[in-house]
Amino acid sequence: MKFDRIKPYNQLPTLPPKTEIETQPVLKRCIKASRALAELKQAGRLMPNQSVLINTIPLIEAQLSSEIENIVTTSDRLFRLASGANIESDPATKETLRYQTVLSEGSLSMEKRPVSTATAVRICRTIRNVDINIRTTPGTAVVNPATRKTIYTPPEGETLIREKMANWERFINNKTDIDPLVRMAVMHYQFEAIHPFTDGNGRTGRILCILYLIQEGLLEIPVLYLSRYIINHKNQYYKYIRQVTEGDAWEQWILFMLQGVEATASWTLYKIMAVRELVDHTCSYVREKLPKIYSRELVELTFVQPYCRITNVVNAGIVKRQSASDYLKALANIGVLEEIKAGREKLFVHPKFLQLLTGDSNDFTQYE
Repeated sequence: MKFDRIKPYNQLPTLPPKTEIETQPVLKRCIKASRALAELKQAGRLMPNQSVLINTIPLIEAQLSSEIENIVTTSDRLFRLASGANIESDPATKETLRYQTVLSEGSLSMEKRPVSTATAVRICRTIRNVDINIRTTPGTAVVNPATRKTIYTPPEGETLIREKMANWERFINNKTDIDPLVRMAVMHYQFEAIHPFTDGNGRTGRILCILYLIQEGLLEIPVLYLSRYIINHKNQYYKYIRQVTEGDAWEQWILFMLQGVEATASWTLYKIMAVRELVDHTCSYVREKLPKIYSRELVELTFVQPYCRITNVVNAGIVKRQSASDYLKALANIGVLEEIKAGREKLFVHPKFLQLLTGDSNDFTQYE
């Protein structure tokens, strides 16, 4: 039956695809993507304080992934709220922070609970902050935001959707003869095509990709900016999805996703290396300028989040409250931090670190 974008695609084929998916070009690209992920994983291991990566990079991924769905916030607002400061925030920032929460929490549960339909439900409920479940009513359609025309109508009927999700789940967890990166690319298309929820499918699908890479041992912590690649290649992303739907063109879609993993892993690797360099440089600078208060623990604390509070220093057991305030002000006096007011609270922002996280460049300006 010919595909019709305005009719529910109840004939969505089950997995695995009937077309050959592990073609020679695909397997060659798998080798490159796997190598890039291995280098990224090793770079993460070499970071002395893993919290520096876990608390920051997933936030940038959350911001970019939410932006794809027109949920827009700034990295500044996001990091302020994530710091734990008692500040007012807008709904978009809160929703983006929930994305980061489920990404981090989900990565810790992969050993106990492999990716499944239940995983997808938990993710979507958390990011949407509503008691959402598999769609039960008709009427869901994917619409072009510019023209408002329907470009795809997913399958409908709860029983059918659950059957297709069960098939999706068996494919990703049981078809171990297929390269895990190829399975990830196929699982991502199929999840978006099933479109099991009334809202939140895009973000849930992208989180599932990262969690699946962790499940398969290709990542250890969720430090892949996959959404950055999708934003930068948005037209191609939707073009190749459409070509799979309309023409079973799996190879180009899989190659696109593998290229995304490779490019993103390489970009994130350089970002992590730059953060490590900045940490080391900051330690040397503070040791020289403030030898009486210097400790690597204190410096690394200012990298756990770009915004640091007096409470963070106290809770880390470095010094008591009055000394913590003095230490952070001393770091501000030599240009490492900047003191700002946030309601009744003082925050100390680390501008060079924030710029390194949010900018396209991996360079940083030397302290003067």
